[in-house]
Amino acid sequence: MTESSEWLIYRGAGEPHDGIERLPAPPPWRDFTGREAASENGGDGSEDRRLGAYRHLAELHRPGAEELEMINAALYLRRPLLVTGSPGAGKSTLAHSVAYELGLGNVLRWSIVSRSTLQDGLYHYDAIARLQDVQIAAQGGFGSAAGSPGAVESIGSYVRLGPLGTALLPSDVPRVLLIDELDKSDIDLPNDLLNVLEEGEFAIPELERIADRLPGGEAEVLTADGTKVRVRDGRVRCRAFPFVVLTSNGERDFPAPLMRRCIHLQLGRPDHKRLATFVRAHLGDEAARAGDDLITHFLERSRSELVAADQLLNAIYLTDAAVPPSRDRLADLLIQRLDRPR
Repeated sequence: MTESSEWLIYRGAGEPHDGIERLPAPPPWRDFTGREAASENGGDGSEDRRLGAYRHLAELHRPGAEELEMINAALYLRRPLLVTGSPGAGKSTLAHSVAYELGLGNVLRWSIVSRSTLQDGLYHYDAIARLQDVQIAAQGGFGSAAGSPGAVESIGSYVRLGPLGTALLPSDVPRVLLIDELDKSDIDLPNDLLNVLEEGEFAIPELERIADRLPGGEAEVLTADGTKVRVRDGRVRCRAFPFVVLTSNGERDFPAPLMRRCIHLQLGRPDHKRLATFVRAHLGDEAARAGDDLITHFLERSRSELVAADQLLNAIYLTDAAVPPSRDRLADLLIQRLDRPR
């Protein structure tokens, strides 16, 4: 780009044009086109977005000694790992890195919002859908015959396990569960998690109360992965406790009972080498070299401002072909401080 306006797709001209055809491929961390192919190969397409399309060129995740020890402590002790740090410090990436290196399959992700409850993480029972199916079957003259919609034997069709519930299914190796931004939750959720994380099991009352009427006491339910599994006697009991990563931006303190059940890891501010590795994993060597000055500027700002590493990625990607002063101005607009509005 030689002119600051040449990269614009939307120009605000008020007239239709074919500019959308010039829109380049998305940045790797926002590319969702690989999901179908990944699904056919047993993946979910998130590896490139989370770990970087060029991760083979970079030192993907080289944790420090303390970080490495805390991760392994959580694995050995079968305890959740509570990871705190500023936005973009790599908290979520840690879960994906462990799953990738140890071959533990897709990461189960539970993104917490202020309305999240323990029930959301465990399972959902669609009573309304079952009632509708019963009514439709009755109108069609099927009643409650075995195998008809809404019949007792098909109750599992109305149950879907959440990310936490799926992680607790019995398996020979642990699943990786990311409970993201727990500090965004309602005040009760951290305490509500205690018993499930301690016991590694939970009940599904809708199945438990009719287990004696189910064939072999089992019901086939849907998992958060979209596969079907059989649940016996209405209870889910893990064999291998999942590797649970709880992340927090440090916006609140957690109750002591939760803290004592977790291994706590505090991620510090990344240095120049780690940020360069992060950029290289997502954008390649050339972009990392071209954006070295932006990495340096980002680090200088991070000493007094709250900024996130994913803002740096956005800035390097979008300003790759822009020339000063447009490049610097655009980078400054993209890397806005998060602790205080401009």
